[in-house]
Amino acid sequence: MRIPFLSLFITSPFDGLQEHAEKVKECAWIFQHAIECHMVHNCKSFTGLREEVIRLESEADVIKRRIRGHIPVGTFMQVDKFQLFRYLKEQDNVLDSLEDVLDWISYREEPGIPEVHQKEFFLLIDSVIDPIEELSRMVAEARKYFKNYSDKQRTLVKEIIGNLRKQEHEADKAEDLVKKKVFNMEKDPVTVFHLVRLAETLGAIADHAENAGDMMRAMLSR
Repeated sequence: MRIPFLSLFITSPFDGLQEHAEKVKECAWIFQHAIECHMVHNCKSFTGLREEVIRLESEADVIKRRIRGHIPVGTFMQVDKFQLFRYLKEQDNVLDSLEDVLDWISYREEPGIPEVHQKEFFLLIDSVIDPIEELSRMVAEARKYFKNYSDKQRTLVKEIIGNLRKQEHEADKAEDLVKKKVFNMEKDPVTVFHLVRLAETLGAIADHAENAGDMMRAMLSR
C-alpha cells in the first residue's frame, strides 16, 4: 500500500461529496413520506413535504457549487477533476429526479395513483430508495479508500457499485410491472400517460444512482 505524499496536505473533495450524498438521502426520506401521504385519502401534508424536498434540493445545490468552486487548481488531486464533476452531476441528478416525481404527481390530484395500482407503485418506490441508501454508503467507503488506498477498501467500494447495478435491474423490473398493469387495466389515455410517465420518472432515480456507481468505478481505476 502506497499513500501519495501530497494527498496528506489536501482537503479531500470526498468530504463535500459525502455531505451532498447525505443531503440526497435526507431528501429521499421526505420524498417517501410525501408519496405515502399522496396515496392516502385526505392527505393534508403532501404540499408541505414537497416544499421540504425543494428546500433540501436547494441546500444540496449550495454544496454542489462549493465543491465545484473549491477544487484546487494545478495541485495534485486524488481523482481526475472531470470524473469527479461527472460523478457529482449523476448524484445530483438523483435528487433532481426525486423532485421531478413530486412535481409530476402534483399536476394531477384526481385520481392520482388509483388504489388498484398502489401495491406496484410502492414496490417501485422501495426499489429506487434502496440505491440511494447504497449511494451514501459508497461515498463514505470511497472517502476512506482515497485516504488510505487500501486494496481491501477498494474491493468494498467495488462491491457496493455491483450492488447498485443489481438494484437498478430490480427497479427496471418493478417499472415494467407497473407499465404492464397500467396498459392492461386503464382505458383513459390521460391516466395511462400520467401513470406511465410517473413510473419512468421513478425509474430514472435508480438509473442515475447506477450511473454514479459507474463514475465511481472510473475514479477507482485511475
